[in-house]
Amino acid sequence: MLENFIALNPVIQAFIATLFTWAVTALGAGAVFFFKTINKKILNGMLGFASGIMIAASFWSLLAPAIALAEEVTNTPWVPAVIGFLSGGLFLWLVDKILPHAHPSFAKGKTEGIKTSWQRSVLLVLAITIHNIPEGLAVGVAFGAVAAGIPSASIGGAIALAIGIGLQNFPEGTAVSVPLRREGFSRFKAFLYGQFSGIVEPIAGVLGALAVITMRGILPYALSFAAGAMIYVVVEELIPEAQIEKHSDHGTIGAMLGFAVMMLLDVALG
Repeated sequence: MLENFIALNPVIQAFIATLFTWAVTALGAGAVFFFKTINKKILNGMLGFASGIMIAASFWSLLAPAIALAEEVTNTPWVPAVIGFLSGGLFLWLVDKILPHAHPSFAKGKTEGIKTSWQRSVLLVLAITIHNIPEGLAVGVAFGAVAAGIPSASIGGAIALAIGIGLQNFPEGTAVSVPLRREGFSRFKAFLYGQFSGIVEPIAGVLGALAVITMRGILPYALSFAAGAMIYVVVEELIPEAQIEKHSDHGTIGAMLGFAVMMLLDVALG
């Protein structure tokens, strides 16, 4: 089965991999069928775990290959890495400022982005949807890098990244669906909204793979861009959400475990 997957077009590989990450988001959202609320200690640990995975993936799966590739074509390999990294963060910052959204920890009525009369449920889904874009992009770029023949890229590393992103999508799905259930949504409707937040990942994955294959020269920038966007998500949303109220040590322990798991996946498979 793995041999058949490896033989596929890289765009198809990226699409299948991001369908998997979307499916794990849906699996996390499915927790709403069993729980109306979730223990804060557990949620902090899960969000911390997601943070650790994304931090590790940003370096091992994205920044390190970007720098290695840039070293082959320029005497200043840090330039694409720095420009791409900061551009990824700037992109998410601009989206946050423009697109209306609300995080689960926000009090009712509090939002970010342009003022709107949209329902809180829509704003909650948009918050996670925005931050799923760089995750799908990262997976797509990773598979595109393999197809582009980058020595530092491997199919195992791309698969490891998809698995890691999938694992951290579980708590994100839960973090959307459970608050919606608590606000009075039916279990099915809360699940539907929760899984919908991951729908952008296959779209971003395909676009990322296509961009890298057709424009190989942008690869160091694309890898670094995805890394910067993911780190922005971690610092702006996941870590603060995992540290709200007490039990902050659960978020810290989760982050350590998530980092270790992603490091293990990347080193073992990559």
